[in-house]
Amino acid sequence: LSLTKYKLGMSAPEFIGLKNYINLAGSSLFWKVMGNTLFFALITIVPSMVVGLFLATLVNRKSRLIGFVRTSYFYPVVMPMIAIASIWMFIYMAKNGLLDQMLISMGFQAMAFMYVWKEAGYLMVFFLSGIQSISTDVNEAARIDGANSWTIFRKITLPLLAPTFLFVSTIALTNSFKLVDHVVIMTEGAPNNASTLLLYYIYQQGFTNFNYGVSSALTTVMLLLLMVVALPRFLSQDKKIQYN
Repeated sequence: LSLTKYKLGMSAPEFIGLKNYINLAGSSLFWKVMGNTLFFALITIVPSMVVGLFLATLVNRKSRLIGFVRTSYFYPVVMPMIAIASIWMFIYMAKNGLLDQMLISMGFQAMAFMYVWKEAGYLMVFFLSGIQSISTDVNEAARIDGANSWTIFRKITLPLLAPTFLFVSTIALTNSFKLVDHVVIMTEGAPNNASTLLLYYIYQQGFTNFNYGVSSALTTVMLLLLMVVALPRFLSQDKKIQYN
């Protein structure tokens, strides 16, 4: 379909070769959307991983209330993004919202803050699993040798979490490119497509403009982008990681 002209009302797709891709390459809106998408990924992947690791470290302890604490941190993950976006729309609501001035000053970053809040609990689960898979004998031996908690975390925990970091970073990367519902609810791409992300642009072309050829070309671009960004990095880092 990406090689065709196919819009609502046409009886059959019309083959046009690479024209959809050529038009996208010459479109300033397309490059603006790509820039928005990459920028959003940049400001969400690392913070969500850092917060997820911090939460995993925080809940990796024995306590009567630890189950409740873990559930509290994970709860935003199981909430639908539409519900999440609606809650944060109220928080950011102009004049009456709790943090409306924050939205005015931060703009695009305000959506990223909401996304990190939701995503961190999801990544926490993987980090917690990785931390709990580390043998306690290693940590105990380090403590006997006089290592403090920070040294154990930096010299032992982080290196042994390398496989988990590889998996989590890949998941975080792909998730950051697959966002559309929070844009629909919160901004609809405003102002002037400043918050339009790639998947929302695909949604607009396919389900608002009913331009199936262009939306298919955009989907192919997104797939190739994910492969180019994630696959070489995964293959190169995987060789440097010890799994035993």
